[in-house]
Amino acid sequence: MSALAGVSPEAVDVLRLQGWMQARGLDHGPIEQARILSGGTQNLLVHLRHEDGFCCVLRRPQLPARAEVGAALLREARVLGALAATAVPHARLLAACSDDGVLGAPFYLMQAIDGFNPSGTPLPGRHAKDPAWRRRMGLALVDALLALGEVDPAAVGLADLGRPQGFLQRQVGRWQRQLDGCRGLDGWEGPEGLTGVAEVGRWLQQHCPAAGATGLMHGDFHLSNVMFRRDSPELAAVVDWELTTIGDPLLDLGWLLATWPDAAGQGAGTIHVQPWSGFPTPAELVEHYGRHSPRPLDHLDWYVVLARYKLGILLECSHARSCAGLGDPCVGKRHHASAQRLLRQALDLVES
Repeated sequence: MSALAGVSPEAVDVLRLQGWMQARGLDHGPIEQARILSGGTQNLLVHLRHEDGFCCVLRRPQLPARAEVGAALLREARVLGALAATAVPHARLLAACSDDGVLGAPFYLMQAIDGFNPSGTPLPGRHAKDPAWRRRMGLALVDALLALGEVDPAAVGLADLGRPQGFLQRQVGRWQRQLDGCRGLDGWEGPEGLTGVAEVGRWLQQHCPAAGATGLMHGDFHLSNVMFRRDSPELAAVVDWELTTIGDPLLDLGWLLATWPDAAGQGAGTIHVQPWSGFPTPAELVEHYGRHSPRPLDHLDWYVVLARYKLGILLECSHARSCAGLGDPCVGKRHHASAQRLLRQALDLVES
């Protein structure tokens, strides 16, 4: 195997990758630089620069790759390819490979985005200096949701991506089963340690609204999953499309509201934005969405509660795995605290 300095052969066999690219008309000369952008628990991102200056990003599962992770990655690549003719900001798909024999797992290549993520590090340049730019950043997120909600799944070849019939009614049972599935993990106190999860689940089932118009939804839409342009407050790309499905797009809006930072710039999980002054309030995000979308917002509180319920369970499952030695215990503790906070916020909204 062959790799470049700073990137192990297990991460990228550059000679194999170069040969594969050449065979598909993506010949930009030798790969001169490869650097890891992130290394999560499931997928790896590697930025590649070729001899002629062409840059792209490789996304593939961590090795050894589980079959379900590889399948989810190829599904994500399919979504990116389908978005090519839409107004949704995204990284353009270049090519995808389902053959494990090339790099040891399925992978895909996408356009390298010249942008930045607003969470975790101080905003750069004018984004930090101009409150009007920060206000536009928030509204640009809503505009991306509006554009995604206008996409006809059938027209872009994604009619079979999900099961929209009964989508809302299935949600509580699905996520309750995921939480119950963690019961066998050593060291975890169980679902009983997540105060309010049963009460919120019952309320969601009892007040589930009638299904509205279905459409494409991102599934994990928040400030940590977007990149902004460096020269303007507009979005450069929405990233991490692995949870995309056909369902109720209002859940994406509910997810954005559930994760939206407080007055100190602290949002759900690890979301933290500084400076925060100038960003729209949740009410302003809703007003902007309602002004440009035909979808009724009468039951929006229900979607926000569902988003907090679902995200709280996902974060608590991360905590449960860390208790069993399957994850970073410090991250697990932070996720548990965030899950508790989300469920308290859900209960407050239910009681109000």
